[in-house]
Amino acid sequence: MYKTHTCGELHRSHVGQQVELAGWVHRRRDHGGITFVDLRDRFGIVQIVADPTVSPQAHRELEEVRNEWVIQAKGIVRRRPTGSENPNLATGEIEVEVSEIRILNPAKTPPFSINKDEEVDENTRLRYRYLDLRREQMSRNILLRHQVVKFIRDFLTEHGFIEVETPILFKTTPEGARDYLVPSRLHAGEFYALPQSPQQLKQLLMVAGVERYYQIARCFRDEDQRGDRQPEFTQLDLEMSFVEREDIMALVEELFTKLVAEVAPRKRLFASPWPRLTYREALERFGKDNPDLRYDLELKNVRDLIEGSGFKVFEAAIAQGGDVRGLNAKGCADYTRKQIDELTEYAKNFGAKGLAYIALPKDQEMRSTFAKFLSPELLQALMDRMGAEPGDLLLFVADAPAVVFETLARLRVLLAERLKLADPNLLAFCWVIDFPFLNWSEEEQRWDPSHHLFTSPMLEDVPLLDSDPGKARGQQYDMVLNDYEVGGGSIRIHDRQLQEKVFGLIGLEPDVARERFGHMLEAFEYGTPPHGGIAPGIDRICMILAGEPNIREVIAFPKNQAARDVMADAPSPVELKQLEDLHIQVALPAD
Repeated sequence: MYKTHTCGELHRSHVGQQVELAGWVHRRRDHGGITFVDLRDRFGIVQIVADPTVSPQAHRELEEVRNEWVIQAKGIVRRRPTGSENPNLATGEIEVEVSEIRILNPAKTPPFSINKDEEVDENTRLRYRYLDLRREQMSRNILLRHQVVKFIRDFLTEHGFIEVETPILFKTTPEGARDYLVPSRLHAGEFYALPQSPQQLKQLLMVAGVERYYQIARCFRDEDQRGDRQPEFTQLDLEMSFVEREDIMALVEELFTKLVAEVAPRKRLFASPWPRLTYREALERFGKDNPDLRYDLELKNVRDLIEGSGFKVFEAAIAQGGDVRGLNAKGCADYTRKQIDELTEYAKNFGAKGLAYIALPKDQEMRSTFAKFLSPELLQALMDRMGAEPGDLLLFVADAPAVVFETLARLRVLLAERLKLADPNLLAFCWVIDFPFLNWSEEEQRWDPSHHLFTSPMLEDVPLLDSDPGKARGQQYDMVLNDYEVGGGSIRIHDRQLQEKVFGLIGLEPDVARERFGHMLEAFEYGTPPHGGIAPGIDRICMILAGEPNIREVIAFPKNQAARDVMADAPSPVELKQLEDLHIQVALPAD
């Protein structure tokens, strides 16, 4: 071994001991002929000192080294002189007086600083990710991720689960996001698909009698990128037999409540047990089914008050079956017309035709786009409904319900960011339940599953599949945390007849269903237990625990926003011989 101790473990009890250390030069300083170097490894930083009167060789070597050189140091641990201690370092009470230095590898000057925080273009960081990962923040994030996964494995093992790996090369079953396809050399013209999730395989493990399965699963989806998405991502895949919805939710709630206490003790839970919202309640209060509960700023339905008011914008929306809803931006009455116009333009991005408002500045006259159309009694009723006080800014959207919900949900999050309403150390876990089982697609003129093809309807709603499918609820549950859906699960269909009925409802022809899912349908005939599961996203959860703005900050080697690996320059062209072996010809777009 090149080291007897790590750089982060030395303290007063080691004073007087001979030690050997190895790591990277974090920082170098010359003070009056004596050279000081902060030596860093993954475990911490320790100061080493070279005095030319003690070891001329060590002093000469440290005079030569620069940041990020890799060195080995031998010396004696001693107390720092009084007044020179560094309380910001775990090793700040001691230093190592070195007698020997060995340069293991010099280093070019890095393209950005490793030893301090500075603004760096993300593509530059990803291009040199192996350097970026040396930075304290990134090292801390990767360690946090390890601790999260280790806790999950230990917890589930104690609860009778076993980890089973499922194939990465599997069958393509086009639905939802696009598959990543892998051509087969041995079977010309045929393809494997990388799994979007191990959904079918974990259900087959329940047929196999595994009963309690989990996997830290790699998943792949060919979809447009955003801050909480990657082409390849990691989820905790979990499935249980002989359970109902409550059993899975209780287990997962216990898991993540204990995980936070163990792995992120500085974070606080918003509530325990976690709040539960129905899908409809989440929409009515927050405009979306993955709400942030850390602050109020809830939507209010004012259609019943506004209907018949005479304000044409609202009346036209209502006449077309639309809604009128608003939210109260507390303390924002002093927003200028320019600021309100900016909010209006933002709202238009989500389909809204405009944004109506009432501003109630303290000690000033009310400003509004529509209040003059309302009687004093109606205006007061509106104020009461909105919980308005002097200083508030009331914002309203009148449009189709989907547009109203989307727009106000987005405005709610934007205003919360501007007003700093969300405590970053607060973790507002909640459950959203009672989703619609099916959604009607106007474009395709058919029903689509709201979750996935194997989700079971509520048993009491099964008759509705024949009479009124749109009213059926699914046995789905979403795990939500701080404005993100961090996990989704359901009780699954375990009966072939019910599964075939669902395939028929969503327009999947019997021969197509058999071709894509025949292995599942056949398995359901061999004694399949009732079962269900959930798949929390490891990347998103780690992102939130680390307080990072996107999941790339908690993934060792992520793709950039264009889904490229800029470090290795992938994807990349391949040799013609490789394509010939795979029986593939490439037809590039004309441009």
